[in-house]
Amino acid sequence: MVFASAFRSIARGSALNSAARLSIARPTFQVARAQPLAIRNYSAAHEETFDEFTTRFEKEFEEAYDLFEVQRVLNNCFAYDLVPAPSVIEKALQACRRVNDFPTAVRVFEGLKYKVDNKSQYQAYLDALKDVREELGITLKEDLFPKLAQ
Repeated sequence: MVFASAFRSIARGSALNSAARLSIARPTFQVARAQPLAIRNYSAAHEETFDEFTTRFEKEFEEAYDLFEVQRVLNNCFAYDLVPAPSVIEKALQACRRVNDFPTAVRVFEGLKYKVDNKSQYQAYLDALKDVREELGITLKEDLFPKLAQ
């Protein structure tokens, strides 16, 4: 009997405690968004023009001394949101030939194909670089694997 009354008092106390806990007003916090005093212009650096871009990468391809450097410069060149000029592609192909790397030269055209907007632009690049391709003996992936080109 003593046990039952003790159990009831504990049960009533916990019910009261939970009701009391729910009725306690808790402070609410509103997050105030801080307004910046000044806005920094992170893009205030020198912007490179297309001609400066072309000149810089032509120079980098001329100075590339091994396969790693040629591929590094190619990766940097194609990472930009623009299509390199035919003169840059010509210097890249000459650099590939200088380090005796035929696969990278073929992949330059493959990367160029995916970089341009449409097939007519790709064809214009092929026409502009036809003499260089013939001089260096570079064939296109479409010529090497005609079944994959379809």
